[in-house]
Amino acid sequence: MALIIRVAVIALIIYLFYRGVRYLTDPKRKLDDAYEQERYYFYDDVKNVRKNFFITYKGAMFEGEKYLGTTTEAFEVVSIFVWVRDETKLQGFTREDFLFLESEIKMNYPNAKISWKNPIEQLMKQGGTA
Repeated sequence: MALIIRVAVIALIIYLFYRGVRYLTDPKRKLDDAYEQERYYFYDDVKNVRKNFFITYKGAMFEGEKYLGTTTEAFEVVSIFVWVRDETKLQGFTREDFLFLESEIKMNYPNAKISWKNPIEQLMKQGGTA
């Protein structure tokens, strides 16, 4: 009987340790923490084109939708549409902030054309790029 209790306690400790490590390394939790702390974080499942990616930057949460297409070499993400979840969080953002976000997206999807939803699209067009 004492042996069964010991094994059960050890199994419980191992399980709790496993869950703790999974919690600490969960990318969705890291995204939520970065959003609350107004830090940059890029959350994406690069291998799954159907899943949108999320970026938190300066207190704003952006979501990007990926579209698969053909390049000269292979099928890849060729178009990305990005929008902000709450437009009121854009106060204080500059064109350079969005150029930074574009460069971060291009690191994972170099062949993609990035499109922004209004009002970001208008700001980017005023700067001379679409």
